[in-house]
Amino acid sequence: MQNIPLQLDSSGIHRSLNNTVSSLIEQITPELPHTSFVTDLAFIMIIGAVVTLAFFKIKQPLIIGYLFAGMLIGPFSHIWSWVLPEGGPSTDALESVGILSDISALNLFAEIGVILLLFVIGIEFPYAKIKSIGRVAIGVGTIGLFLTLGVVFYTASALGLEFMDALFISAALSISSTAIIVKLLEEMGKIKKESSILVLGILIVEDVIAVILISSLQSIALVGTVSIESVVVVVLVATGLIVGTFTVGTRVIPPLIDRVAAAEHREILLLSVLGVCFGYALFANIVGLSVAIGAFLAGVLVAESKSAEVAKLLSSPIKDMFVAIFFISVGALMDISQLENYLFIAIVLIAVATGMKFGGNMIGNILFRQKRGKSLRSAFTLAAPRGEFSIVIVKAGVDIGAVSSFLFPLIGIISIITAFISPFLVKAADKIIPKIEEKKNV
Repeated sequence: MQNIPLQLDSSGIHRSLNNTVSSLIEQITPELPHTSFVTDLAFIMIIGAVVTLAFFKIKQPLIIGYLFAGMLIGPFSHIWSWVLPEGGPSTDALESVGILSDISALNLFAEIGVILLLFVIGIEFPYAKIKSIGRVAIGVGTIGLFLTLGVVFYTASALGLEFMDALFISAALSISSTAIIVKLLEEMGKIKKESSILVLGILIVEDVIAVILISSLQSIALVGTVSIESVVVVVLVATGLIVGTFTVGTRVIPPLIDRVAAAEHREILLLSVLGVCFGYALFANIVGLSVAIGAFLAGVLVAESKSAEVAKLLSSPIKDMFVAIFFISVGALMDISQLENYLFIAIVLIAVATGMKFGGNMIGNILFRQKRGKSLRSAFTLAAPRGEFSIVIVKAGVDIGAVSSFLFPLIGIISIITAFISPFLVKAADKIIPKIEEKKNV
C-alpha cells in the first residue's frame, strides 16, 4: 500500500509529459485531430534525427542509430523509468506504457516500411538478374538454413531448453533478417554488387521457407505431427506466384506503367507504382505468403518498365521515412532490461547460429561452385542478423502457448545484438577477402 502514491505520482508525470507534447502539437495545428500516435511520431522523428545524425558523424551505419534511438525512447528504456509506474512496464510490448505508447500503430507503420524497402530494392533487380542466380540461391539458401536449424536445435537442447522451446528458437535463428541486410547493403553502397544479388535471392528463398516453417511448427505444437499438405500447398503457391510474375506479370504490368508514365505527371506515376507495390503485397498475403515477397516481386515488375528509375526516385523518400520508423519501433519493443537474465544463453546461441549460418552458406557456395570472394561476402553478410521473421516465429509459438514466454525477450535481445554485429562482419569481409585473393595470386 505504501507504493501506491509513488505509482500514482509517476503515472501522473508520464501523463503530464505526453499532454505537454500533445498540447504543443495542437497549438501548432489546432484544426487537426490528435492522438497518442501523433505524440509518439513526434518523439520518433525528433530523437531519431538527433541520434542518427550522431551515428552518421561517427561513420556508423544508420540502422544502428535507428535501433539505438528506439531503445532510448521505448517503453522499456531505463532512461525513462522515472516517468513509469514503479511496477515497471508490462511484459507484453503491446500493453506497455512509456515514452512510446501506441505500439500497435508503430507496428503497422513498420510493416509499411518493410513493404516499401523490399519494393524499392526489387526495382534494382530486373528479371534477367534474378534468373541468373535462381538455382544457386535455392540451393545455398536451403543448405545454410537447415544446417543452422539442426545445430542450433542440438545446442539449445544441450543448454537445457525444452523440446518445443529448442525447436522454435532454432527455427527462428535459422532465418536471416531481410530488412536489416537490405538496409545495410543499401547504406554501404553494396546493393548492386554480384554477391548482393546472390544474398537477396537467398533471402527471398528463406522468406518462403520461413512461411512453411511457421505453418509446420504450429501443426507440430497443436497436433504433434507435421502437416505435409500445408507444406506442399505453401510451396505450390509460392512457385505459382513467382512463375506467374515472371510470365504473365512481366507482359501486363510494365506496359501499363509505361502508359501512365507517358502522361508525364509524377503524382499519377507515384500512385500507380505504389498501387502495384501494395496490391501485390496484399495478394501475396491473401494467398498465405509474406508481404515482403509480394513487395519484392512488384519491384521486379516495375524494373521491367522503361520508367523504373523515375519510379524508384519517387518512391525512395517515402520508403526512407517508413523504414526509419520500422527500425526505431523494433528497438523500442526490445526489453533490454532482461539481458542479464538470458545473457549466457543469448551469447551461446548467437555464436553457434552465426557460425553455422556462415559455414552453411560457405558449404552451399562451394557445392554450387561459386567464386571464393563472392562466397565469402555472401556468407559474412548472411551470418549474423536475425529480425522480423525470427520474432514472428517465436511470437507464433508464444501466442498458441506452445513455448515458454521468456523466448520472446530472448529473441528480442538476440535480434538487437546481431543487428549491431552485422555491419562489422560486412566490413570484416572487405578486409579479409582482398588478403585471401592476394595470397591466391602469389
